[in-house]
Amino acid sequence: MAFSLSPSSKHTFAHSLREKGLRPTKQRACVYGVILDKRDHPTADDIFDRVKKHLPGTSFATVYNCLETLVGCGLVRQVNMDRSPTRYCPNLTPHAHFKCTQTGQIFDVQIDQDTLSKMHALIPKGFLAENIDLCFSGKGDSSTN
Repeated sequence: MAFSLSPSSKHTFAHSLREKGLRPTKQRACVYGVILDKRDHPTADDIFDRVKKHLPGTSFATVYNCLETLVGCGLVRQVNMDRSPTRYCPNLTPHAHFKCTQTGQIFDVQIDQDTLSKMHALIPKGFLAENIDLCFSGKGDSSTN
């Protein structure tokens, strides 16, 4: 059984693919759905394991191709931290990522408009930032627990 997207996610998914001249296949929908369902910044391997529960005959190559398509259509972002495997994030709002070096968990860090404006001011004159990719890493602070 393929993954079922919410009506608004289904509309966004289909519209984004059609803008690029692509079809909204059940494999693409399933990959997108498992990323939206558990927003834990999964790797391609994690996504493959989750997709197999819904579409058992799906290959890793299919999942990987679907991920490339979803990134290319602007439905998910790639998150690259350190030398770790690429992870995927459905949060398309401006934000940074924080990776806990103890657990490996990745958290979204929201960036307010004022901070975003200050970051754009750092761009060299004559250039326009199309993407901001900001990552932090560290461990839990035992003094705040």
